[in-house]
Amino acid sequence: MNGRFALNRAKAKVMGVAAGLADWTGIDVLAVRLGFIIATLVTGPVAILLYILTGWLATDER
Repeated sequence: MNGRFALNRAKAKVMGVAAGLADWTGIDVLAVRLGFIIATLVTGPVAILLYILTGWLATDER
């Protein structure tokens, strides 16, 4: 893990949460996005709510 979590708006598709999480953990961004899709299918609106909250509360990458 690379220090603190930050959004990555340069590689963002929606809010930069998945790209930021991929940078933070070192996992491929495609795997993180697929994980979000699977989490949404399993948990429904909970995963979407957590994604939006993370995008709202996290800091931008500088």
